[in-house]
Amino acid sequence: MFGLFGKREVRQAPVEALFARVAEASRLPALYLDGAIADDFEGRFESLTLHVFLVLRRLRELPSPADEVAQDLVDANFAYLELGCRNGGVSDTAVPKRMKKIGQMFYGRVRAYEAAFAGEEGDGLTEALARNATPQDASGEGAAFLAAHARRLQAVLEQRDLEEILTEATLFAIPMAGGER
Repeated sequence: MFGLFGKREVRQAPVEALFARVAEASRLPALYLDGAIADDFEGRFESLTLHVFLVLRRLRELPSPADEVAQDLVDANFAYLELGCRNGGVSDTAVPKRMKKIGQMFYGRVRAYEAAFAGEEGDGLTEALARNATPQDASGEGAAFLAAHARRLQAVLEQRDLEEILTEATLFAIPMAGGER
């Protein structure tokens, strides 16, 4: 009977649980209050994208089957975003066009954040976050908060292997402003 299911079905439950933890981490109040992310669909997209990116970045560094888990995580992310569009009132005929735009935005952010982490000049991550996640925050303090948060998360993820990433319930439990988790 179990031969009927492929490797993807076996991985699906842990990936969905991982995605749920990623989505939960992206909704922490401090990200919206101290990080100045707008509390609307676009803001939640920006926060989710940042957190998904950080996990994908670590998965790319790990041996197989981490690459397959990364693809499953991206698929779960887009399924979640599509459901959000549908629940938000986007018509069935408009969903594909909206998802294409969301896909372009997602991969654009991933490229920008990856370039920022790879770069050694200035603070490219803060600049990328100011441009994408907190464009309404003229002070730049929100983007600086988010960049510090992303670096802390990246440091935690660098210490985790695939099994820990898939199963550790406290993967995203890191101190934020005022000791909030």
